[in-house]
Amino acid sequence: MMTSPGFKPGTNIAMKLPAHLFDQTVSFYEETLSLPVEYEEESAVVDFGAVRLWLDKVPAMTQPELWLEVTTPDTVAASDYLQQQGVVRCDQVEPLPEGLDGFWIAAPGGIVHLVAREA
Repeated sequence: MMTSPGFKPGTNIAMKLPAHLFDQTVSFYEETLSLPVEYEEESAVVDFGAVRLWLDKVPAMTQPELWLEVTTPDTVAASDYLQQQGVVRCDQVEPLPEGLDGFWIAAPGGIVHLVAREA
């Protein structure tokens, strides 16, 4: 049996939102809760304490999803270990940014996780 390469919680959480809920959700965090929000192309990034909450507009979605991040010192070992544990990779869910060393997995409940190399 392989030893775990070690995992830590990441600093990013993504809430994937249908287009019809995006503006209302951003307004909730920015205006109702008065949290700092930065705007990106199709996203708003909320300063959520120790983590960054990404609110991503995804027109093809019909309901919100929550995506999480875990980090590891060795993504190759992590991929091998997770495969041995029966964890499903789902790299097709979203392209990773250029230069990001990581991959996507789905936890048993279907929650998508980014597994990324520790910074």
